[in-house]
Amino acid sequence: MRSSNPVFSRRGFSRDNGYAGFNTAPQAGYAQGNPYAQNPYAQNPYAQGGVQYGAPPQAPVTTDRMTMDDVVVRSAITLGTVAVGAVLAWALLPVSATSYGLAVGSALVAFVLAMVQSFKRTPSPALILGYAAFEGVFLGVISEMYNSRWSGAPFQAVLGTMAVSGATLLVYKAGWIRVTARYARMGMAIAMAFLVVMAVNLLLVAFGVAEHGGLRSFGPLGALVGIVAILLGAFFLTLDFKQIEDGIAYGAPRSESWLAAFGLTVTLVWIYLEMLRLVAIFTNND
Repeated sequence: MRSSNPVFSRRGFSRDNGYAGFNTAPQAGYAQGNPYAQNPYAQNPYAQGGVQYGAPPQAPVTTDRMTMDDVVVRSAITLGTVAVGAVLAWALLPVSATSYGLAVGSALVAFVLAMVQSFKRTPSPALILGYAAFEGVFLGVISEMYNSRWSGAPFQAVLGTMAVSGATLLVYKAGWIRVTARYARMGMAIAMAFLVVMAVNLLLVAFGVAEHGGLRSFGPLGALVGIVAILLGAFFLTLDFKQIEDGIAYGAPRSESWLAAFGLTVTLVWIYLEMLRLVAIFTNND
């Protein structure tokens, strides 16, 4: 089962609760205090050219391995680019039909860049940062539009996104959520069903069959759908955390930290947009 995150599309869950690219040897080895016990090179995607990245640390190799610090730094750069793009768009583009058109165009460009990166075999910092910049412009315009009608909604959405991501990381690190193949299959089945329902709802709204946004209305039903979407975002985060953790355990190349940062950014943007809508719904009902 492949990850829901397009950034990790070439890494999937295998039937033995591991990953098609990351086998279960490290997971078994952790229980014995040795993360590379039980044939760590089997199915390791980073064992190539005679160099086993998953091998016990050696001076020439360790300097090129991905670390958590690498992921944190790249994530900060990527999210910072999103933030800068959003702030500039908010400050320079007043709410209007023109700015809305620019927002839609930026979203489309960001989507194309994300898809190009997703199908590349190697990470491209230029594509990733380009995606972040255009996504930031989109978020800035949309956030300003929401703020003009529901004052303070973007700030509350940011706090909500931080709360959801922090809580998800907490329960993941505490072991309350165990990312297995079954967990991924169930979550992905729910996610696919959700996307199908949302696509059908969009068509019904477009053809005038469903009024006021249908399932995405600014009412109780819309709030329920928004909560489900945020929970799905938290599910995507757990997959991201697990894949980052396994990549580090297998000694993934340092360049892979850009993919990790990209994946986290995609998921956090999802959560922020859904949180923004949810805040607006609750504010609208006050």
